[in-house]
Amino acid sequence: MISCCPKLAFAFFMTVTMVLVHAGLEISYRYLIIALGIQLNYEKIKGLPEGFAHPKIGSNYSVKTVEKTWKALQDFKEGNAIFTFPNTPVKCAGAPQKIMYLSEAYFRKTGKRSKANIIFNTSLGAIFGVKKYADALQEIIRERNLTVNYKQNLIEVRADKQEAVFENLDKPGETQVISYEMLHVTPPMGPPDVLKTSPVADAAGWVDVDKETLQHKRYPNVFGIGDCTNLPTSKTAAAIAAQSGILDRTISLIMKNQTPTKKYDGYTSCPLVTGYNRVILAEFDYKAEPLETFPFDQSKERLSMYVMKADLMPFLYWNMMLRGYWGGPAILRKLFHLGMS
Repeated sequence: MISCCPKLAFAFFMTVTMVLVHAGLEISYRYLIIALGIQLNYEKIKGLPEGFAHPKIGSNYSVKTVEKTWKALQDFKEGNAIFTFPNTPVKCAGAPQKIMYLSEAYFRKTGKRSKANIIFNTSLGAIFGVKKYADALQEIIRERNLTVNYKQNLIEVRADKQEAVFENLDKPGETQVISYEMLHVTPPMGPPDVLKTSPVADAAGWVDVDKETLQHKRYPNVFGIGDCTNLPTSKTAAAIAAQSGILDRTISLIMKNQTPTKKYDGYTSCPLVTGYNRVILAEFDYKAEPLETFPFDQSKERLSMYVMKADLMPFLYWNMMLRGYWGGPAILRKLFHLGMS
């Protein structure tokens, strides 16, 4: 039994160890799978979350603020449209720039593009962690006249003045204040509070698991999956799907006192939405090397990949992945690449 729900951890119930849940209830288990997701920490940015009470600020990462992004886009007149990426691990690391590309497309559609100075301030040192896709994105950035500033971390929002304060991570203590007409905030994120002081966590608070088996490094009857773990790969639904397939085989063998044979290779996917009907489908592994499913160059913007993102992926998620029937596209990848060197 595996859950991708950010607040659930399922257990196989046989008296060996205890887990304490809400209201003080203790549950015994023999095998425990931890799937607690990731925690949004808006409060780590001075001026938030209270700043969302002002117009011009939105964030697609919360149900409470996602509609504010759309309102800020609609109300945009002229000036800086700023999009941020925090100095922490995040879920769906492509999302902070996806909304930038979609906003740029909206400005073009509504005749506001010439009045918009679009800025992407990221704490990272590159636009994307895989060179093949980074090169493609850099070309899009150049063609659409987008400004990207690296090693810039949002530390404060002065919503009443419409100002964002960024720290230069290459020069600690050095800050820059930028005025905005629109600001999209990607919040700092981290492990859930319940994990930070737990014996299953590493020094940073993430569930400490073997990167190939997903088995805990110190407790052999404990496993982790998804965003709450310290797996050195992107935190995406695609990664969880691939992990679930490996974990299913691993825990089934361990329960029979057999040695697991399947290993997780770090596969993850990020469908980078670059416009209203175009997607670059990035797929890669632990080595940050492309691990593409389809027999064509996925670094190119494609309508077909957009259709897959918009129509097929939601079906896979709701009807297959959450029911345990989808463990990632590894089988399809082998079929599509038959006969190819």
